[in-house]
Amino acid sequence: MNHPYPAIELDPQNGPPSACINSAIRRAARRIGQIYDDALKVCDLRGTQYGLLSQIDRAQGATMRALADTMVMDLSALGHTLKPLVRDGLVTLAVDGQDRRSKRVFLSQAGEEKLKEARKIWQRVQESFEQAYGDDDALILRKTLDFIASPAFAEKVSAALRD
Repeated sequence: MNHPYPAIELDPQNGPPSACINSAIRRAARRIGQIYDDALKVCDLRGTQYGLLSQIDRAQGATMRALADTMVMDLSALGHTLKPLVRDGLVTLAVDGQDRRSKRVFLSQAGEEKLKEARKIWQRVQESFEQAYGDDDALILRKTLDFIASPAFAEKVSAALRD
């Protein structure tokens, strides 16, 4: 079958940069996810689960809504992601004393131990990434991604779309 465009060899290292930000970020996220998943296999966690445990540790009993907002997730996706962690005894949920409709999220003792074990692996992956990508560039990348994930950025893009 003839296609309207000639076949091209895809070479992400030597070809032109991606034209679509969405595709480029998703491809990069999949690659990084694979790297972290492979490394964290030894402690029976996925990269997403490590990130969630780490955020729960930092949030110190945040509500599920606050945790979802911090992680730029909807509440149902957070609930789905929490299920295996609750099942495995790494996370506990408690009814909020102020608002019985809300639940607060805590690490169990087993969750704290799992996080401590996984953090050593995470640190090695971080160091490897920074070595491969460059320390200064990695810092700039983290700052850029934090901004892109922020509500302020989402509002800027939304405002531009309304204009």
